[in-house]
Amino acid sequence: MAVTEKQLIEELKKGNFKPVYLLTGEENYYIDVVSNYFEEQVIDPSVRDFDQTVLYGRDVDMATVVSTVKRYPMMSPIHLVIVKEAQDIDVRQWDRLAAYLQQPSDRSVLVLCYRHKKLDKRTAVYKAIDKAGVIFESPKVYDNQVPAWIMREVGAHGYSITDKAAAMMAENIGVDLGKVANELSKLYPLLPQGGTIDEQLVEDQIGISKDYNVFELQKAIGRRDPVMCNRIINHFAANPKKNPIQMMLPLLYGYFLKIMFYHQLENKSDAPKVLGCAPSFVQDYALAARNYPLGKLATCIGYLYETDLRSKGVRNSGNVTDGELLKELIFKVIH
Repeated sequence: MAVTEKQLIEELKKGNFKPVYLLTGEENYYIDVVSNYFEEQVIDPSVRDFDQTVLYGRDVDMATVVSTVKRYPMMSPIHLVIVKEAQDIDVRQWDRLAAYLQQPSDRSVLVLCYRHKKLDKRTAVYKAIDKAGVIFESPKVYDNQVPAWIMREVGAHGYSITDKAAAMMAENIGVDLGKVANELSKLYPLLPQGGTIDEQLVEDQIGISKDYNVFELQKAIGRRDPVMCNRIINHFAANPKKNPIQMMLPLLYGYFLKIMFYHQLENKSDAPKVLGCAPSFVQDYALAARNYPLGKLATCIGYLYETDLRSKGVRNSGNVTDGELLKELIFKVIH
């Protein structure tokens, strides 16, 4: 049975336990959310030493996991066994678990944290887990989905966030949802119930400048605004550790791809979904598309490739700094 993380946790709160749970997928954040709930909420803290066991895939084999999960609880209704990094257990050993799941213990709960990838659905053990327990798949979240994810996450905590603040965080923190959630957790205590996270709060508490960040650089590039571009690039050059070129280039590449996608949209009303942006930002992409025809975009991507090589020492004497490379890149892009 496949479920969402919210559905799964709601069932756990009701005390409805299955013999086995497989937490699997490419997005580790949700696997950690569910795993942490098991670890911190299911067994009473006073008896965890007796009835909760945490194992690590790199340290155990499947025979050890099965023998552990067969052990009866001492002071709780169930014995909880959590296997972290379960993907490190040799795949050839997983048939032992499939055999156990033909008649699993009703006094034990096994949680398998299979991170970074998915367990093959064609295997006997996957089918056995699906029949006996619960499978939670944590799908990968892509760059263009992060702003919407931030808005949903903030909303789930009873707050709101402005489009620009969400975009700033997405562009500067990226797709590490755990890190984004951690930064958001710093902001909630500063707000009244139902309050709004704006760009000023993000600047003050997270340290992302509301005026000099990648999001604002992209907008300035889209307008072909040399004055604003130079201001932002000079700010980056003065703070190279906080604004490394290795972080900037992939973000600019993604930005040019989004403009390409906008060019090719037959129905421009689909832009927010395709580009992963708030509707209020679509006009920025429309302007950028007018300023950058497809041929120019292809040339810009070529400039990015060349700058990436030079930042790694190829065709670079070593006397040109990353800040100077970035300035040269932006000059070529907007002219």
